[in-house]
Amino acid sequence: MASHGIEIKGLYKIFGPRGRDHVEAVKNGLSKAELNERYGHVLGLKDINISMPAGGITVVMGLSGSGKSTLIRHINRLIEPTYGELIYDGVNICGMNERALREFRRHKTAMVFQKFALLPHRTVIENTVYGLDIQGISRSESTKKAKYWIERVGLSGFENHYPNQLSGGMQQRVGLARALTNDADILLMDEAYSALDPLIRVDMQSVLLDLQAELKKTVVFITHDLDEALRLGDKIAILRDGQVVQQGTGQEIVLSPADDYITAFVKEVNRSRVIQAKTVMKPFDGQAEGVRIGATTTLESAAKTMTENGQTKATITDDAGTPIGTLDLQTMIAAMVTPAGSETSKMAAE
Repeated sequence: MASHGIEIKGLYKIFGPRGRDHVEAVKNGLSKAELNERYGHVLGLKDINISMPAGGITVVMGLSGSGKSTLIRHINRLIEPTYGELIYDGVNICGMNERALREFRRHKTAMVFQKFALLPHRTVIENTVYGLDIQGISRSESTKKAKYWIERVGLSGFENHYPNQLSGGMQQRVGLARALTNDADILLMDEAYSALDPLIRVDMQSVLLDLQAELKKTVVFITHDLDEALRLGDKIAILRDGQVVQQGTGQEIVLSPADDYITAFVKEVNRSRVIQAKTVMKPFDGQAEGVRIGATTTLESAAKTMTENGQTKATITDDAGTPIGTLDLQTMIAAMVTPAGSETSKMAAE
């Protein structure tokens, strides 16, 4: 189980032979366009500051070219930073020497790619043990681990198949099994589900959430899809042109978008899948009514529970089961359709 989060502090990436020479100018306001026009350098990331919680899923999202894939590749230093720090377990990854970095990559991180990145000449089990082979683990031990994770991702019986005999979803399950077999604290997932059909994609999201509930890895998940971000992310950071525009929980972002860019992103979101019962409940007045629902239950799930039990009211409880509020269907329906910037948004912000 991961016990350390990742702290990204003042991270800059300027692509070009003399990137470091231009950091101060960018800090002082030199724009991406000016940097390119004047100096022929490209601004990839600007002053990134994100705390990625240990044992949680941090989703980094944005449109194509926003810098999200550049950012994730800094965590295992597939891309060298120009300036800034990435702290894990008290150590600055940016300052690691070659040997320390190699050990960090082998033992602390595992990566799942969009294009699966399976070796075509290796079977499912041979692909799954690949990371352990590199570590020098005995084949008997690595095979035992691999079989366990192949079963956990739902691929039992396919151990001896080759990648070209598998569907896209099955290939991505192999990629996930390979990453989990490595037993790394940090799981880096770069647009891992973007190439999958929508139904398979939702299925793979469920697989990840089920495994994460048990494993509590420190997961960094890159996506351009807001619905995916909201479903998976304990925390979400939205990038635009290499900068963090807003970060917080899915509920915070949907209810209190930082600017017009974020507002446009969240406009079509199904709010009932994001807003939690505690956000719109009324304070508990001593009178328990209807069904009992947990404070962090989404309005969609709460409405389903109430309807199935033939109730229009609910008592909201904390983790210990103590009543802390009440909620009725009318309030819930109003919250689902209230636009951002409304009273509901202000409540969530407070």
